[in-house]
Amino acid sequence: MLDACAELVDEVGYEGLTTTLLAERAEVAIGSVYQFFPDKRAIVQALTLRTMESYLQRLDERFASDDLTHWWDGVDAGIDEYITMHRTVPGFRTLHFGDVVDLHLLDEQRDNNGVIADQLARVLTERFGMVDEPRLRFCLEIAVEAADALIKLAFRRNAEGDERVLAEAKALIREYLHRHVEASAAAAAGVTTPAPAPTA
Repeated sequence: MLDACAELVDEVGYEGLTTTLLAERAEVAIGSVYQFFPDKRAIVQALTLRTMESYLQRLDERFASDDLTHWWDGVDAGIDEYITMHRTVPGFRTLHFGDVVDLHLLDEQRDNNGVIADQLARVLTERFGMVDEPRLRFCLEIAVEAADALIKLAFRRNAEGDERVLAEAKALIREYLHRHVEASAAAAAGVTTPAPAPTA
């Protein structure tokens, strides 16, 4: 049913999605839909949670690679996977992480991008030893919001994503996080750190 939901939201949007359409596409009785989901919001929430788990799994796999040597490589990987999901995962370009339905679809207390920022903080601290503190999480929230807006713009301009906009998004996020996260940590330690290399 979740696969059918993903296909349908790409075709008719969230507003056009109905449980009747879902039952028809999934080739199940309407009663079977209601056995698992009370309404279409619950179905989309389940799909979004599955998508987030897939995104985090992709990040874990990328972060396990020896190709990533610095935290800004991890940031690039996070953006790259987000872009890839726009291009390849049914339903993602329409739903993203649920904002089209509810800004608090993933968590009642935090907005959706805040939840993603928390998860990025987890993988960055585990993989690159960044200090997990409120400042990091705040900066990652800003970075996620900015990247989300720019990536949406890229896909509005071009069905496969405007490469110029995507490149600017990556450069902007790198520079912002270097300035506000690593630079402040280095200053506190009394050392100087190099700026991240420009993206291609």
